[in-house]
Amino acid sequence: MSHAPFNVLFLCTGNSCRSIMAEAILDREGAGQFKGWSAGVAPRGEVHPVALDLLAKLGHPTAQLRSKSWDELRGAQAPALDFIFTVCDDAANEPCAAWPGNPVSAHWSIPDPSAFRGTAAETYAVFEDAYRMLRQRIGIFTSLPIRSLDEMSLQHEVLQIGRG
Repeated sequence: MSHAPFNVLFLCTGNSCRSIMAEAILDREGAGQFKGWSAGVAPRGEVHPVALDLLAKLGHPTAQLRSKSWDELRGAQAPALDFIFTVCDDAANEPCAAWPGNPVSAHWSIPDPSAFRGTAAETYAVFEDAYRMLRQRIGIFTSLPIRSLDEMSLQHEVLQIGRG
């Protein structure tokens, strides 16, 4: 892991909101040092409109965001992944094959805002909460001294972020 930027994949089941928001957050927060990717085990095929609206209101570019399968990030043309973070409990429990390069991985459980049922204002607040949790964890992650940590220490640190 001596190159920049570090490629980070956020995995979710549907790849419609949490992993998409994480990709956008990392691309901004880790500009130059990290490149965010997102994918789903069983992608919904579209980004949740509330996630897109929230990201746009917070100044994130959204034109390139799309719901896609994790299969797209496994092929010969896929980026070499340095980190993989699952952000939903269902995706964390999915059996998955080893990824090329043996990336550092962890589970960062974030409640699914798309599963919430309530008023438009309540729904928006739930998406804001998910965004806040992701931004906090990504902020801690991007501040880690990655180049000076050995693999075991780095694995420990990313696991701790998910527990916090």
